[in-house]
Amino acid sequence: MNNALQIRPIGAAQAGFSMITTLILLVIVTLLGLTASQIVLMSERGGRYERDRQIAFQAAEAALLDAELDIRGPGSSRSETFQPTDGVGFESGCSKTGNTRGLCLPAAAGQPDIWTTVDFTNTGNDARSVALGTFTNRSYASGSDGIQPAIAPRYIVELIADPTPGIDQSAPRYLYRVTAVGFGPRVETQVMLQMFFRKE
Repeated sequence: MNNALQIRPIGAAQAGFSMITTLILLVIVTLLGLTASQIVLMSERGGRYERDRQIAFQAAEAALLDAELDIRGPGSSRSETFQPTDGVGFESGCSKTGNTRGLCLPAAAGQPDIWTTVDFTNTGNDARSVALGTFTNRSYASGSDGIQPAIAPRYIVELIADPTPGIDQSAPRYLYRVTAVGFGPRVETQVMLQMFFRKE
């Protein structure tokens, strides 16, 4: 029996161990880098979405203000249309023509509200909604230049019977429900706002 002592170099065993350790650390650092880049991308998308939503919100608010000016009168080409005791010019399903465009009678009982059926992205001659400034000659920057709404905000005005108690029902009075939609830099980003307006 040979009891000779075998001697192996110490560096050979350590080199294999350090390579495995280095590979494990490299995989961990790579996963951390990928996770960090995903977090940055999600933050950027979230920030862009919030910016686009704010642009759409401000456009919808501007459309509500334009509708108020349209109903109130001075400077509107159809202020005589909005009389608290008269529903002339309002059509079932919303008017699509001339000076009465965007004026709607409320939906019949059991039917969906008119504002849920209107395509606010339709800007053609058959649109049931009104673009900001159509009757007030105001303007709102929109289009593909820069960061602004893709299309001008739009609105409709519904004639609603005034539910105030004590009103003589033989001489009905009306108020108006305005539904406005503002758009972000992409048409898909939309904000809808509503208000009830009573003209004194």
